[in-house]
Amino acid sequence: MFDHGELRLVILALIAEAPRHGYDLIKEIEERTGGAYSPSPGVIYPTLAMLEEMGHATVTESEGKKLYAATETGIAAIAEQQAAADAAFARMDSAAAETPAGPPPQLVRAMENLKLSLRLRQEGGPLSEDQIRAIAAALDTAAVAIEQA
Repeated sequence: MFDHGELRLVILALIAEAPRHGYDLIKEIEERTGGAYSPSPGVIYPTLAMLEEMGHATVTESEGKKLYAATETGIAAIAEQQAAADAAFARMDSAAAETPAGPPPQLVRAMENLKLSLRLRQEGGPLSEDQIRAIAAALDTAAVAIEQA
């Protein structure tokens, strides 16, 4: 999806638009590509740390989460590389336009997150009867909420 350094530029441009948490960046990129690409936390957070080290981003704590914003130096870096940023965003728009109709990427991501958390919890060792009941109740509650949405 991105050439070398372009994801860093996209992230910087997005935090220049508005301060964001890492998870918000993942969702934003996923939505802008129509679900064609969703960066992993293992890509997003090291990139944010690098932007901070470069002096292109600042970090503040907000509700126990790190909130990233572009610095003046970061905004100047975007301006210097505006053509590359525009090309990356155009490619993202193109990917979104070419993505076949299907379930919204936000729902696919949420379903995959649920499957992964269930699998990891089960692989973590035997579950007690109380844990089994709690997990089943949470899933039943989610099912009812989805049916009523």
